[in-house]
Amino acid sequence: MPPRKQFGQHWLRSDRALQQIIAAADLQPGDCVLEIGAGTGILTERLLPLAPVVAVEIDRDLSKALVQKFRSAENLLILEGDILSLNLEPYLAQFPFRRPNKVVANIPYYITGAILELLLGSIAHPNPTPFTSLVLLVQKEVGDRLCAKPGNRTFGALSVRVQYLATCEPICFVPAKAFYPPPKVDSVVVRLQPRSFSPTVDNPHKLETLVKLGFSSKRKMLHNNLKSLLDSAELMAILENLGINPQARAEELGVADWVALSNTSDIRLEDSSAVETLETAE
Repeated sequence: MPPRKQFGQHWLRSDRALQQIIAAADLQPGDCVLEIGAGTGILTERLLPLAPVVAVEIDRDLSKALVQKFRSAENLLILEGDILSLNLEPYLAQFPFRRPNKVVANIPYYITGAILELLLGSIAHPNPTPFTSLVLLVQKEVGDRLCAKPGNRTFGALSVRVQYLATCEPICFVPAKAFYPPPKVDSVVVRLQPRSFSPTVDNPHKLETLVKLGFSSKRKMLHNNLKSLLDSAELMAILENLGINPQARAEELGVADWVALSNTSDIRLEDSSAVETLETAE
């Protein structure tokens, strides 16, 4: 079946990449997998001997083809719909296996951010029933940002938000030629393992605001990006007291630094100009 541009479809055809995805999932007895974007079922076929699978596919024709292809599989539930709006609960209630505790997926790149928030939640509202692990095939640029370390030029707001909610590690590089048709970008497989960050943040909304404002202009020093919240000299003194270089840029602070900065009571979010800046910050 020809891939459709409207759904960002590119069929993975690399046996090596498929093997590494399966290995990274580390499926054990009792696991159940949520697969987002089952496509032609090439990954589904490798998952089924190892664990029950709930496969979600937005393409109606592909969904019908998957039902035919796996009509004898008793441990597979195929759902047609958009993962971002589909209510899984009524279907999972009738699935004779445990609810999915792991995610293994080649996700559509154009909705990667929305899918990550769906699966992990946000700093202010983490997923109340977190998955054990997420093994995702994503665009390389996004994967680099997810797993970036402080000080790396790819470390940004996305890095902080995701790494507060989960550990992230790169699994393998997947070149564009591993797909049909080849996308315009290379890809990577990453593994995210949700966990509670320690130390915890006192005010999650405050942390989200600080991160967004802090990375609003990556060329500027952090104290300049946050000057709508606090006088620059006061902010530099706070950074120094926290053991953070007062001249640092946002990408130089690790997640623990951002939490420590957020937990500083001297920084408040009551200034309306900060709220206005937040609305336009990237």
